[in-house]
Amino acid sequence: MDISTTTDAPPPTPQPPVAEQKRAARGATRPGDRIFLGLSRGSGILLLVVMAAIAVFLTYRAALAISDDHGNFLTTFEWNTNLTPPSFGIAVLAFGTIVSSVIAMAIAVPIAVAIALFLTHYSPRRLSGPIAYVIDLLAAVPSIVYGLWGALILVPHMDGLFGWLNDYLGWTGIFSWEGGAPRSMLTVGILLAIMILPIITNVSREVFRQVPRMHEEAALALGATRWEVVRMAVLPFGRSGVISASMLGLGRALGETMAVATVLSPSYDIQASLLNPGGGTFAQNIASKFGEATPLGRDALIASGLVLFVITLLVNGAARAIIARRKEYSGANA
Repeated sequence: MDISTTTDAPPPTPQPPVAEQKRAARGATRPGDRIFLGLSRGSGILLLVVMAAIAVFLTYRAALAISDDHGNFLTTFEWNTNLTPPSFGIAVLAFGTIVSSVIAMAIAVPIAVAIALFLTHYSPRRLSGPIAYVIDLLAAVPSIVYGLWGALILVPHMDGLFGWLNDYLGWTGIFSWEGGAPRSMLTVGILLAIMILPIITNVSREVFRQVPRMHEEAALALGATRWEVVRMAVLPFGRSGVISASMLGLGRALGETMAVATVLSPSYDIQASLLNPGGGTFAQNIASKFGEATPLGRDALIASGLVLFVITLLVNGAARAIIARRKEYSGANA
């Protein structure tokens, strides 16, 4: 006699609704998670609202000033809002801001990356700790202190460097020096480089510490030297972090006010040489003229602030684009 056994299949597990699945995927199934999600989302929206409000305010006040400007706001080499009619432009300010920031980045970024690599891969632990502590302290020094140091210590000791550059590189025109006070764009760039050096160093150091240990050990197992380990494993992994750190430093260099105003001798002309006094920056011009400006003058300064606002947004956007393109080479997903 055939005996057949039948096994009843278990009933299918009911699936939760799609909305609940999405909430579970976001981790917002519990009341505390939902509250935290709402607060985080609200904070992000609030930040966008604040940025939009700043942009609208700057644009409105800038439009009032530009409508009364009898010069070309982008190309005029003059800033005089007390004339009748007023004439002002940002050509000199834009040139000075960009040049001083480029000088600062060219000096600070290689030195900061080298210091970060030394602290994470070359320095003994008993030495790296005190050095890192000093760098952290330098990042907290106020701008006016850097400015006073630059005016009292840095500027009087720049004559030798300026003379050497004039003797050997003066033929280029960029490093020719007429012998005046060394309150020029090169001095400002050096001071800004000293100011942003701790920021770039600290962020780069933390990025290099996150390199997977197995990457370095694999390179060493293949016979790589310490420098080859840094070149093949550490730097590719930390490239996006170094770019982010550099953009943080560039943001401070672009918006630095008191230190630049203390060191620079501004004038509304563009000097071909980096050693002769002249030029100016957006932040320095706003700080020096805002207190005594007329209502039209304040609107004109706000218009220059709008240009600096746009430059900062473009720099940050370019940094984000570079980081997004380099992300696949960082090795983070290996």
